[in-house]
Amino acid sequence: MNTKQSRIRRARKTRAKIAAVKATRLAIHRTNSHVYAQIISADGGTVMCSASSNDKELRAELTNGGNVAAATAVGKRLAEKAKGLGIEKVAFDRAGFKFHGRVKALADAAREGGLVF
Repeated sequence: MNTKQSRIRRARKTRAKIAAVKATRLAIHRTNSHVYAQIISADGGTVMCSASSNDKELRAELTNGGNVAAATAVGKRLAEKAKGLGIEKVAFDRAGFKFHGRVKALADAAREGGLVF
């Protein structure tokens, strides 16, 4: 089993638990170049809002989309959008990634922005 398969296996466990609770989830994905985040409805069928370091507004202010500063900006932006839609409580889906570095920075920024998880 390679690294990607292991990550996907871990992600499947987390998503199964979140689906059982029927919670709105904050799903993230990271690549070497960018960080992406979405808030997905409890039924799993609708993306309610999203933000990424590849968005036009964030690209203008970021020099690199794949670092901790970019993840922090994405977390703040997503929290603003969620608050605008009236979303306050979410379940954090880290997609099998370890909770450190960019993943942790995004989560902390989203919490500071008012999301509860």
